[in-house]
Amino acid sequence: MRDFLQQTLNGEPLSSGANDQLHWEWHDEGILELTPYQPTHQALVVSAGIHGNETAPVEILNTLIMSLVRGEKPLQTRVLVILGNPGALRVGKRYLQCDLNRLFGGRWQQYEDCPEARRAWRLEQAMENFYQAGDNQEVCWHLDLHTAIRGSYHVRFGVMPLNARPWPHDFMHWLTAAGLDALVFHRAPAGTFTHYSCTHFGAASCTLELGKAYPFGQNDLTQFVAVQHALAAQLFGETLPAASAVPRRYRVSQQITRSSADFKLYMSDDTLNFTAFPQGTLLAEDGERRYFVQQAREYVLFPNAKVAPGLRAGLMLVEDPRE
Repeated sequence: MRDFLQQTLNGEPLSSGANDQLHWEWHDEGILELTPYQPTHQALVVSAGIHGNETAPVEILNTLIMSLVRGEKPLQTRVLVILGNPGALRVGKRYLQCDLNRLFGGRWQQYEDCPEARRAWRLEQAMENFYQAGDNQEVCWHLDLHTAIRGSYHVRFGVMPLNARPWPHDFMHWLTAAGLDALVFHRAPAGTFTHYSCTHFGAASCTLELGKAYPFGQNDLTQFVAVQHALAAQLFGETLPAASAVPRRYRVSQQITRSSADFKLYMSDDTLNFTAFPQGTLLAEDGERRYFVQQAREYVLFPNAKVAPGLRAGLMLVEDPRE
């Protein structure tokens, strides 16, 4: 294999192969499975490029994977590597027709002929095959790597899907070592890739937002050193970096949903993630529906007035140090 990312962007099929420590199997464009020869007790899915304009995690992941393929590093776990939306990556757009990270859990069935709908079905299928190929004793993790459209008071943060089970201690420790400034805990189902893996396969899953989205070639990869070292520790068995601080914790208090063309979001385009609003602030209007800050202070996450009707236009959070 010459280069996993470049061959994926070129639309070239990859061949399966092996070296002294592992073998790999190419399942479809942007989907590569690597298996070590020695027994392992973990099944790890690492995905990036679910949004095609979020390129830094794709570059980091490719560097790590090519170290394994070239035999420069050992592999300590079964791993499925996913470049989520190759078509959007090729043109540098967030998506081609619809947001891939809203379509998982079968929501893709609502779209008759959409590239992202077909891709969501294919990624669900690949993940199911991967996890079911292991035994019942395997520990399942899913790390979905992103960068954000807008700036943030917390530059690196994780979004945890709805989960009725306690989060594993070693998984939470890994997120801290990866240099995350904050963790956001969902309280409702969602169409995200991590909600799918957590709900259907019991995986410890997190959507990692690691900085600002830039095109290929414009990323300052020194800003991603902590997460790259943490991924190397998980993949290669290297020492996990020491955590500099415990992430602050937030939970979702309400969701702002755009329902019609009359939707108005009362935030500027440069509003940062985790901007605080006091109780009573009018956040948005949609016809007769109004969204206000309900708690003493709420923080906004992912505000976007331009989403399609029916989709999330923002999340409001409350800090939850007791989480």
